[in-house]
Amino acid sequence: MYYAKVFYDLEKMKRLIFILLLFGLNLPGFAQKITISGTITEEGTGEHLIGANIYDKISQKGTVANQFGFYSYTTNSDSLDLFFSFVGFQTQHIRLKAGKDTVINVSLMPDGNLQEVVVSASEMDQIQEVSRMSSINVPIKQIKELPALMGEVDVFKVLQLLPGVQSGTEGGSGLYVRGGGPDQNLILLDGVPVYNASHLFGFFSIFNADAINNVELIKGGFPSRYGGRLSSVIDVSMKEGNMQEFKGEGSIGLIASKVTVEGPIKKDQTSFIFSARRTYLDLLARPIIKAATSGNENVGYYFYDLNGKINHVVNDKNRLYLSVYSGDDKVYSRYKDFYVYDNERTDYDEEFGLRWGNFITALRWNNVINSRLFSNHTFTHSRYKFDLFSNYEEKITGAGVNETNIYSERYFSGIRDWAVKSDFDYIPNPDHYIRFGTNVIFHKFSPGVYASKSSEAENDLRLGADELNSVEYALYAEDDINLSPRLKANLGLHYSGFLTEDQHYNSLQPRIAARYLVNSSTSLKASFVTMTQFIHLLTNAGLGLPTDLWVPATPTIGPQEAMQVALGGVRNFKGFEITLEAYYKTMNGLIEYKDGATYLNLDEDWQDKVAVGEGRSYGAEFLIQRKVGKISGWLGYTLSNTERRFDEVNFGKWFPYKYDRRHDVSFALTHEWKDNKDFSLAWVYGTGNAVSLPTQRYEGLEISRYGGFSRPNVEYYESRNNFRNRDYHRLDLSFSWWKTKRWGERKWTLGIYNVYNRMNPFFMDLGSDNQGNRKVMQYSLFPVIPSFSYSFKF
Repeated sequence: MYYAKVFYDLEKMKRLIFILLLFGLNLPGFAQKITISGTITEEGTGEHLIGANIYDKISQKGTVANQFGFYSYTTNSDSLDLFFSFVGFQTQHIRLKAGKDTVINVSLMPDGNLQEVVVSASEMDQIQEVSRMSSINVPIKQIKELPALMGEVDVFKVLQLLPGVQSGTEGGSGLYVRGGGPDQNLILLDGVPVYNASHLFGFFSIFNADAINNVELIKGGFPSRYGGRLSSVIDVSMKEGNMQEFKGEGSIGLIASKVTVEGPIKKDQTSFIFSARRTYLDLLARPIIKAATSGNENVGYYFYDLNGKINHVVNDKNRLYLSVYSGDDKVYSRYKDFYVYDNERTDYDEEFGLRWGNFITALRWNNVINSRLFSNHTFTHSRYKFDLFSNYEEKITGAGVNETNIYSERYFSGIRDWAVKSDFDYIPNPDHYIRFGTNVIFHKFSPGVYASKSSEAENDLRLGADELNSVEYALYAEDDINLSPRLKANLGLHYSGFLTEDQHYNSLQPRIAARYLVNSSTSLKASFVTMTQFIHLLTNAGLGLPTDLWVPATPTIGPQEAMQVALGGVRNFKGFEITLEAYYKTMNGLIEYKDGATYLNLDEDWQDKVAVGEGRSYGAEFLIQRKVGKISGWLGYTLSNTERRFDEVNFGKWFPYKYDRRHDVSFALTHEWKDNKDFSLAWVYGTGNAVSLPTQRYEGLEISRYGGFSRPNVEYYESRNNFRNRDYHRLDLSFSWWKTKRWGERKWTLGIYNVYNRMNPFFMDLGSDNQGNRKVMQYSLFPVIPSFSYSFKF
C-alpha cells in the first residue's frame, strides 16, 4: 500500500514542478531573440570558474556560470556589451553584434590585484546582488595562506573561523553550525555525500587543499537543490586537471607530505589530476619503538588521502568526468615474543588495531541540451567503514607437542551508498534561472556488529544489529527570479521520501529567499526554509574515537526536521563585504544516548538506547570580509544560544547544548607585504563549552547479593551541562617566503600555533589536590607549537 502512496506523492510533486516551470515559461518577455552561451575557464589550466559573472552593460542585466562553468544569457537586442568577471581574475570585455544564437567560450587570466573596470552597475558578483543569504565562499588562496596546525593546511579549520560555525573541541576539525551537530552537515565532495570527514581522531579533515577548486559553506537559506541534512551544506569541488600542460605541486611538513600532479592526456580534450597525502609519524617512530622493546613491539598511526579525476571532452556539448577518493586512518599495535617452560616453547603474536575511512567514486555526464538548457547526470558509490580488531595467535612446540591456538575479536560498522541523480539548469531569460532535478540513494547500514572466533570454540560468536537497507529519493525545483529591478527571490520546493522496514516517510519542504536592493551597494535579505533528515548519527560521548554509528529512521525512531528563518542586510563598501544576519532555528526528532548507554551494549537494540527530543538555536552574526588585494581576510562575531530537551534526560527540562557558545570572535588576516613574502595571523575567542559536573556528593548504600553492604560515593548532578569551561582564545601566526627557480617555485613556511601559550581546556573533570580536597581539574592539549613546511610547484 505504501508503494502506491509513494507513486501518488511523486506524481503530486511532478505537477508542482510543472506549474513552476510553466510559470517561468509564460512570463512576459520570455520570447527572446538571441542567446549567448558558453563556458568560462581559467586561462592556462582550463579549470571551470564556478559562479563567474556575465553582465550586459546595455540591458544592465546578467547571469552567472553554474558549477561546471556553463552560462546562458538571452536578450532582445542584437548589440551586446558583455563583461566577464570572477573574484581574483582580470575582467574580460567583449562587444559584439549577434544576429543569431552564439557560443562564446571565455578564459580569464588570474590576477592577485583586481584591475578596476569602470562599469557603474556591472558588479554582478557582489554579495548584495544575489538572493541567497547565509552563504560564504572562501578563496582557496586564502585557505592556503592562513596559519595551520602543525603546518597542515586544512579547509575545515578555516571554515571554523567563520561566524555561526563552532569547532567543538580544541584542535578538532568538527563543524557545529548554528546549533546543529556534525551529522547535520551535508558535506559534498564533487556532489557525493561524505559521512566522516575527519583524520587523526578529528584533528584534520580529509580534504587536500592542493586538489580543491572551490569551497562553499551554506548555513541557511538553503536552495531547493540541497536536501537530506538540517544545519549546513559544505560543497567542495575538486580540480578538473590542466588541459594545456603538465603541472605539479607538493609539500613536506611536520607530520605529513603531499604531492599533486595534473596535465593533459590529450591536449584540450582529456586531462587528469592525481593527489596523494600521507602522514609519516609511524615511519619515524618505528625504529625508536623497536629499539626500546628489543624489536618485539611495533606501534604506530597514519592516515592517507588519494584523489583522482579524469576529465574528457566528448564534443562541444558533452563532457565526462570520473572522480575517485580513497582515505583511511589506522592505529595499530603488534607485539611478538616467546617463552620456554618445561621443555615447551610458546610463541605468541598479539595485534590490536583501529581503522576507519571513506571510499567515494562518481561518474558524471554534462550535456548542453541547447543554449538555454544544461543537464548533469551523476552515478555514485560511497562507503564509510569503522573497524576495531584484536588478534591473538599462540604456537606451542616441544616434545610431542605442536599446537596452535587462535583467537580474534572484531567490532565493525559503516554505511554504503549507491546513488543516481539528474540536475537541470534552464535559463529562459535574464529574469529567471530555473533548476530542477531528482535523485535516488540506496543505503545499506551496518549499525554495529561484534564478532569473535576461537580455535577452541565450536561456533563463532556474533552480536549486534542486522544490516538495514533503505531507499531515499528526492525531487526539487527552484527559480531565481527578478520580480522587479530591486526585488529578487529564490523560490523553490524540495520533496523527499524514505522507505525503510515497510515504513514510508515523506516530506515537502518549501524554500524561500529574497533580497531587496536598497541602493547599488546595500541590500536587505530574508529567508525561510524547512529541512528533513532521514538518517541519524549515534555519537558516543567522550574524547571522540570514531565509533559513530549511522542509522536510518525506523518505524520507532522518526526523521529529524528543522525550520529556520533568517533576516539580514549586506553592504559592499570599497572592496569590503559587510554582512549582518539574525536567525532562529528549531529542530525535532533529535536523538542521543540515554544516560549510561553506549555503542558497546550489543545485547540491546540501538533504538532502546536512545532518547528522542528537540532543539532550538538563535543568534546574530556579523562578518566583514575582503577577498582580494595585498591585504585580505575577515573579522567575524557571533552571539548565539543553543539548547536541547529530551523527556528522559535532565528531568525533561531544556539544557545548553554541549557546544553552545554565547560569544564567538574570529579575526583572520593575510598580508602579501612583498612580491615574494607574506604574513598571516588568526585570532579566535569563544565562550567556554558547557559540561556536566556534580554539585553534591553523598554516601549511598549498596547491598551485595552475597550478603553484606557497602557505602559507595554517589554524585548528584543538578542539571545537564550545568558548568562552563574557561573561555577559549588563541593566536596563530605564519610567515612564508618563496623564490622562482628554473624548474618552478619553492616556498618555505614557518608557523606558530597558540603563540602566547594559552592553556585552553580540552576537557574538565573532578579531581583532588595534594590535600585530598575535591576540585575541578582542567586538562589541556596544545601548548605553543612551532611548525615548518617546504612546498614546491613545477
